[in-house]
Amino acid sequence: MKKIALLITALLIASTAAMAQTSSRWGVTAGANFNSIHFKQSDIIPSQRAWGPQVGVIGEMNFSGLGFGVDGSLLYTMKQGKVNYGDRVIWSSLGAGNENVAMHYIDVPLHLKFQFRRLGGMETTFMPLLYAGPQFSFLAHGSHSNLNSYPFVNVYLDMGAGFELFERWQVRAGYNFSVGQSLHTKLLDDNVAKNRTWYVNLTYFLK
Repeated sequence: MKKIALLITALLIASTAAMAQTSSRWGVTAGANFNSIHFKQSDIIPSQRAWGPQVGVIGEMNFSGLGFGVDGSLLYTMKQGKVNYGDRVIWSSLGAGNENVAMHYIDVPLHLKFQFRRLGGMETTFMPLLYAGPQFSFLAHGSHSNLNSYPFVNVYLDMGAGFELFERWQVRAGYNFSVGQSLHTKLLDDNVAKNRTWYVNLTYFLK
């Protein structure tokens, strides 16, 4: 019991020391994404990438001196894709053409990140960073619902890189892809699709 008590005490002291060396902040972010609706049977429904906006807030916690930190965001994201329904009789007979399919999400990405903080003082002006983690997307609306069905929750793997300027501005470019399905067609239930997205955003952190 004494060993367990000592271990718990040591963990509490270490946790307290780590928390004492952390700093937190939050900011506003906006950007754009370039999304592909990638069908499992792409030969049945050809599709092309399309642009969409992204805007929201972000909070982060950094561990002083280590370079590691965590962040989380609450974002509105519209992901689109150009889907050529009109190329196939099964859909064109219903009046469907070659259309943009838009999915409106509330996104919650959670990242572990590493910032290059030891650059001989240059990090206060320019500091590179890397990040990765899961993203949970909650569907607010999906277009052409008479043709497609959308799951309410979608899980992504999200990763990217960027840099911070003057300890205020942060530029990120990244890639995420859905682990499960993003949509499937109602006429062909096995023709599921996943979102594959490149994006870039700009964040302003408040002190």
